[in-house]
Amino acid sequence: MRRSTSLAAAVEAFVAYCRIEKGLSENTLRAYRADLQHFADFCNDRCGDALPALDDVKAYVDQVTDSPLARRTIARRLVTLRNFFRFLLKEGWLQEDLGRVLSSPRLWQTLPRYLTREEIERLLATPDPSTPTGLRDLALLHLFYASGLRVSELCNLAVQDVDPHLRIVRVTGKGGKQRLVPVGSQALAVLEQYLVQARPQLVGRSGSRYLFVNRRGQPLTRQGVWQLLRAYGQRAGLRQQLTPHVLRHSFATHLLEGGADLRSVQLLLGHADISTTQVYTHVMRSRLRSAIDQHHPRA
Repeated sequence: MRRSTSLAAAVEAFVAYCRIEKGLSENTLRAYRADLQHFADFCNDRCGDALPALDDVKAYVDQVTDSPLARRTIARRLVTLRNFFRFLLKEGWLQEDLGRVLSSPRLWQTLPRYLTREEIERLLATPDPSTPTGLRDLALLHLFYASGLRVSELCNLAVQDVDPHLRIVRVTGKGGKQRLVPVGSQALAVLEQYLVQARPQLVGRSGSRYLFVNRRGQPLTRQGVWQLLRAYGQRAGLRQQLTPHVLRHSFATHLLEGGADLRSVQLLLGHADISTTQVYTHVMRSRLRSAIDQHHPRA
C-alpha cells in the first residue's frame, strides 16, 4: 500500500474525478465530500492524514453501522467509501481493495409519499394569482406537478427551455444529461400568464435568464423552493409535509395509475436505471390486480 499520498489529497482527487470525468452534479459532489470528510475525521485519530489501513476501515464500518443514523444514511456513506477505494485502487494509490469489508445494510423498501388527486387540486388552488409572487408560485406548482422535475432542475430552468409550441420543457439533469419533458396545456397556460404578467415585474433590470425568480430578480434557490412548498402545503391542509420529492412522486404515481408504462416514467423522471423507477411498482401491482379482476375470464 502506498502511503505517500495524504487522505485529504486523495479525497480532492476523487471529487475532481467525479466532477470532470463522471460529470456528477454539484449536489452529488457535496454529498460525497461530506461522507468522506466524516471518514477522514474518524481516521485522523488513528492514522493522521495518511491513507487508511484495512483495520482503520473495519473500525469505521463498526462505528457507522452501530450508530443511530438512518439506514439510508449509513448505506450512502458506505457506498461513497466503496467508490472512493475503487478509485484509489485504479490510480495505484492502494495495493488492495479496502472496499471488500464494506457491505451496505439491508434497507426496507419504503413506498414513496405522494398526494392524492384531490390534494393536488387543493394545493393548486392555494396561491393568489393576483400578485406577481402568487402567480409565480402558481406557475411553479403547476409545472412541478406536470413534469416531475427534480428541484435543482426546476431552479436551473431558463425561459428559453420552455417551448410552448412543441409543449415541451428542455431539462438538464444529473451529469449534465438533457431530456425533453412534455408538459400539459394547463401548466403551459399558467406559465404563459406568469411570463407575461408577473415575471417582468419580478425581473426588473436584472435581466435574469432564469424562469423562476424572486422579488429581487434572482433565481429561486432549492432552499427557497422547499420553503415555498412547505408553506403552501400547510395552507392547503395537507396531511404530510410537502417537499419537492412528494410532488415528483405524485407525478410518477398518477401517471402509472392512469396507465403509463414504467419505462416511459423512467425517461420522464430522468432515471439512468430502471431499477430506480421500480420503487413505483406498488402502483403497478394494484393495476395488475385490477386488470385480472376486470379482464380474466375466471377472475
